[in-house]
Order: sequence, then C-alpha cells, then structure tokens
Amino acid sequence: MSRVGKKPVIIPKEVKVKVDGASVNVKGPKGELTQTFNPDLKIAVENGSVVVTPPADPAYDAVHGMTRALIQNMMVGVTEGYKRGLEIDGVGYRAEVQDKKLVMALGLSHMVTIDPPAGITFSVDKTQRILSVEGADKQIVGELAAKIRSMRPPEPYKGKGIHYAGERIRRKAGKAGKAGAK
Repeated sequence: MSRVGKKPVIIPKEVKVKVDGASVNVKGPKGELTQTFNPDLKIAVENGSVVVTPPADPAYDAVHGMTRALIQNMMVGVTEGYKRGLEIDGVGYRAEVQDKKLVMALGLSHMVTIDPPAGITFSVDKTQRILSVEGADKQIVGELAAKIRSMRPPEPYKGKGIHYAGERIRRKAGKAGKAGAK
C-alpha cells in the first residue's frame, strides 16, 4: 500500500464532500471542484474524512497515493485556493487586467490577451511587472501560469522575459569580445 494513500483526508468544517462511485465533488467557500477517479478504488467519507481504499493488487499502489493527493489538493483549493506568481522583466514589457482579461505588452507587434477560464482570476500590481494567477483548481492555475510564461520565456543573456516569482534564471556570459586579437 502507498504510504501517502493510507492517510485519510480531513474534511474542513466549511467544506461539503459528495462521493458518487468514482466521482468526488468538493464544495467550499472558494468554489466547487469535481473529479472522476479510477473506478477500482473505493472512496468513502468516514468520520469527517475521506478514505481511499485500493484493491489487494500492488499495481494500484501508485494510483492509490495519487488519488489521495488529488483529493487533498481539491480540499485545499476550495478552502484556501492556489496562487502562482509571475514576474516580467524587459524594457517596455508590462501587463494589466482589463475586464478580467490579462493584456500584456511583450515586445511584439501586438498586445497579447488571455481570457481566464472559469474560476481563475488575474491580478497585477501597480508596477505592471508582477502578476499572479489565482483559482481553486491547482492544475488549471499551474497550466495557465506555464502558458503565460511560454509566451516570452526568460532569455539567458539579459534575463528579459516572463519567469515564475523566485525562479533563478541561469545567465550566460555572452560574447567574450576580441580578447587576444591584433
């Protein structure tokens, strides 16, 4: 059995959990999430917690732990939510929120506009250089942050581009010049 999968997922007071076969619905103050899991696993609500029980086959150990972790992520998402920070570096690079859409100037001939999926919000600080993606679904928040970063990934010579908050960018020295030339 998986060590992670053995632990029960504690249900916070403000969260409602509904298990319907292989489908789990979690509703809380930050939103509502539904996910379907492997039908061979037994998911049940017992004594204020969610318990995942696998079949006796050892092939289900990895699926057991992953299912429990995904249910835990759903609990955290509907109570606290997830937030991914991004930083923009470069002359003329900036971002702003217009009508819930993220509009970015990234040195292209046009402005880049991103519509948020349901349950996702963008926020940009007053310097227009630090933005964040927030929502209840950890997977969607991470995917959207990665999509935004891929629009202009940081380049290694000057460090211009979009990078995650706290991400260390490996810098290259650049051209050595004409050292030793006559």
